[in-house]
Amino acid sequence: MGNQDIELMAHLMRRAGFGATRGELEEMVDKGYEETVEELLHPQTARRLGDDVIRRFHVDIHESRIPNPPATEWLYRMVTTSYPLEEKIALFWHGIFATSFSKTQQSRSLAVQIDMFRRFGLGRFDTLLLELSKDPIMILWLDNQDNHKGAINENFGRELLELFSMGIGNYSEQDIKESARAFTGWTLGNAEYMAARAMKASIWPYGAIAWHFGYRDYDHDHDEKTFLGETGRFNGEDIIEIIGRQPATGRFLARHLYDFFVADEAPVPQWPYTPPLDPDAIEMLASVYVESGHDIRSMLRALFNSDFFKEAQFARIKCPAEFVAGVIRLGGGVSEPSLEMNEAANLVGYMGQSLLAPPSVEGWHEGTEWINSGALVERVNFASGHFNDVDKPGVRGIIDRLAKRNGGHFSPQKVVDSCLDLMGPITMCEEATRAALIQHVAKHGDISLRERDRGKASEQRVAELIGLIAASKEFLRA
Repeated sequence: MGNQDIELMAHLMRRAGFGATRGELEEMVDKGYEETVEELLHPQTARRLGDDVIRRFHVDIHESRIPNPPATEWLYRMVTTSYPLEEKIALFWHGIFATSFSKTQQSRSLAVQIDMFRRFGLGRFDTLLLELSKDPIMILWLDNQDNHKGAINENFGRELLELFSMGIGNYSEQDIKESARAFTGWTLGNAEYMAARAMKASIWPYGAIAWHFGYRDYDHDHDEKTFLGETGRFNGEDIIEIIGRQPATGRFLARHLYDFFVADEAPVPQWPYTPPLDPDAIEMLASVYVESGHDIRSMLRALFNSDFFKEAQFARIKCPAEFVAGVIRLGGGVSEPSLEMNEAANLVGYMGQSLLAPPSVEGWHEGTEWINSGALVERVNFASGHFNDVDKPGVRGIIDRLAKRNGGHFSPQKVVDSCLDLMGPITMCEEATRAALIQHVAKHGDISLRERDRGKASEQRVAELIGLIAASKEFLRA
């Protein structure tokens, strides 16, 4: 088993998931890279800490008036699932189809939307757009409940084209109006009932009733429409079908996938004026979009198996959710609910990414914009604090593996290189960083993990080193 094989598999699991332990990586390498990709795309059995257990210990999840509890529940899934791509693709779509509690005030329906991303996020893009158009939170977020026959509201029709499917420059203002007309009558099915019951029904003990979709044919504009050069008595389904056939849609989706899974691109508003980092990669993925019948899973298969993906190691800065979930997965120890996960979910927000509460319809600006002085301090403190606990199973696993290497005795240089290997593998971009780690360990001499010498002090020195590595800029990258 070559180190390059481990490095490539670690790269795949950072991008398609939230990282993996050395033992997990070795099992995957034994299966082979392409087979592991297929397992990620088509999992046989998904295991995770059950919602029933989480809700029993976190009863506040039933409260629908604040977004924090369902965000904590989602973080549990990121940390404990055996199907990490399901949560990663939900996170991907949450950043693109950005809806927030700030306006909708219904965290239960936001959680239902995230579950919709899990179920449809790897299928046909057309199907996902259709489900999104019927999603109650999206309807509220972009005011489609106020989109009526003879009195259209353009918000959803505009963002469907601008931010969700094609991008600026590929449609006209008239196309926006025609799209809005096609989505008249697409509204909330229980809005009137909820309004009538608002003063009578308690939200306890199970929270407010979640919204659901309703179609009102009497409020739909059945007249002829002309959209993107095609004419007919279009409804919302027809608009989505036409959008799905546009070459611009394939390229737009391809660039989003490249940005999230390969390398940090410019923010979406700059795309009309900024060319892609790798135009050939975008065209390849766009071709797969057409050839596969708009299948997202096929696009990701092509992406994960491509040379441009395999050569893009550490080319992305982890978003806060990726960072926190990755640290906890590597450190281990989450086998049952705990109050620590509440604080971990809050920290994701302190680092700049409050789940279920993106700042605007554009979602979050990513890449280097994740890193400022305050967010960096939160990352460093969280990671170093988490790994400084020698009783965490993941930390214990790294220490036990070290004890079997090099006869259990390590010079400062050897222990630094071994920990970098077991935590990534990670290659320091700057030799000065590695030198500083070696110098720190050398203050107290060699580290012995031999059975006769091993004690709490030597183990704690290793844990401290792991925490320092987790504070490096290389560990911030995926």
